Amino acid sequence: MNELIGRVFSFGKDVFHHQSELYAKLSEGQSPKALIISCADSRVVPEHIVQAAPGDLFVCRNAGNIVPPYGNQNGGVTSTVEYAVMVLGVTDIVVCGHSDCGAMKAFLHPEALEKMPNVAAWLRHSHAAHSVVCNAYPDLAPDAYVRAMALENVVVQINHLRTHPCVASAIAEGKLTLHGWLFDIETTSILALDGATGRFAKPKGPVLPVAVAAGRRVASEQAAE
Repeated sequence: MNELIGRVFSFGKDVFHHQSELYAKLSEGQSPKALIISCADSRVVPEHIVQAAPGDLFVCRNAGNIVPPYGNQNGGVTSTVEYAVMVLGVTDIVVCGHSDCGAMKAFLHPEALEKMPNVAAWLRHSHAAHSVVCNAYPDLAPDAYVRAMALENVVVQINHLRTHPCVASAIAEGKLTLHGWLFDIETTSILALDGATGRFAKPKGPVLPVAVAAGRRVASEQAAE
């Protein structure tokens, strides 16, 4: 801890000194480009992954990069999503899972959660991913199981995001795009969910596939006119 405290002092001297103009501008307000919902795992740092500068990202981190479905109950993730979309006007939301995820490993050893009832309750929001993996990916080795869980969990959380009214309406207005990523800690590579195919793919060039594209979509003929 003393080492971390020492970095606080060096920040003002070594970092802030070279970015004082940026922080002066940020003191007047923020306009982040995207919201990233990632795991709280200490090895996953969204700002580092996308090489973001201060002010570029609105970040929400929690165990398992989970987004509870809307209406389940009020909480930090729901409030963060609502604020990011309705106040900050972000145009992109990324759900970022990762390899070797401890939250996904917990489904292999549910007995480990017996003394952590709050963690167990939180991970219920990933039960759909667990059901998919158990039934559609039979007989996986433990490492492959955890990876499949991490991938399917991103899909589930993207679906949960779409239940939030502010997200649904922003997508329908063509103002918001959803992304699903898997960050591989060992190789630092990114896999991105392609909503058109339902598969995760490595990027081809600088453009990543998207999970849900922004585009004006209406079901009512009257609204379409």
